[in-house]
Amino acid sequence: MSNQHILVVEDDEDISQLISFHLQREGFSVKNAASGEKALDSIYQNPPEIVLLDLMLPALGGLQLCKILKNNPKTENIPIVMVTAKGEEDDVVKGLEIGADDYMVKPFRPRELIARIHAIRRRSSRNGATDSKDSIEIENLEIHKGKREVFVDDESISLTYTEFEILQILASKPGWVFSRYQIVNAIRGEDYPVTDRSIDVQIVSLRRKLKGAGQLIETVRGIGYRFKDTSL
Repeated sequence: MSNQHILVVEDDEDISQLISFHLQREGFSVKNAASGEKALDSIYQNPPEIVLLDLMLPALGGLQLCKILKNNPKTENIPIVMVTAKGEEDDVVKGLEIGADDYMVKPFRPRELIARIHAIRRRSSRNGATDSKDSIEIENLEIHKGKREVFVDDESISLTYTEFEILQILASKPGWVFSRYQIVNAIRGEDYPVTDRSIDVQIVSLRRKLKGAGQLIETVRGIGYRFKDTSL
């Protein structure tokens, strides 16, 4: 992205300054916004590389702001990390389903926040360069999207349609957390009748068929699944 800076959207001045201090010490350029409205103005004027977004904001809340950004073609590709004191699963799931890319629950370790941001920057760079590729190769796993073929240690693995789609979705964005709803919606569309349990069953079967490579699919407790980011 052309504007290499991070926007911190946080109404608590002490927390905002603390986050900014650690980001600036790491070499990032940082802007701050104490409300959703100010954040929107800043983003439209100078789109940031990443948005760190608190959910509990006055007036225009974090979830609403996230939805606005992800529904706008000009801002939909800006990674959003939810940084919130609310650890309830429902809030995290809602944010991820709207389009947030990651989340952290306060209190958090500054080193972890920095590591998450570096990981998102690497993924964004990698995805921008490789999204058009017809194959994915991670460790001993090969996925050929056009041919719908999967190999582990050069051994062909037979997958069902749904298993292949789940694997492709997760492996296309290593490290990104996908809720069960997001997985279902990506595969079948919003009207497909399926339960959380059915996704869990598919994941169990997929891991078993992938043998050792199955450990690349990680469970995010209470949220969903992600593919291990081996670059970390």
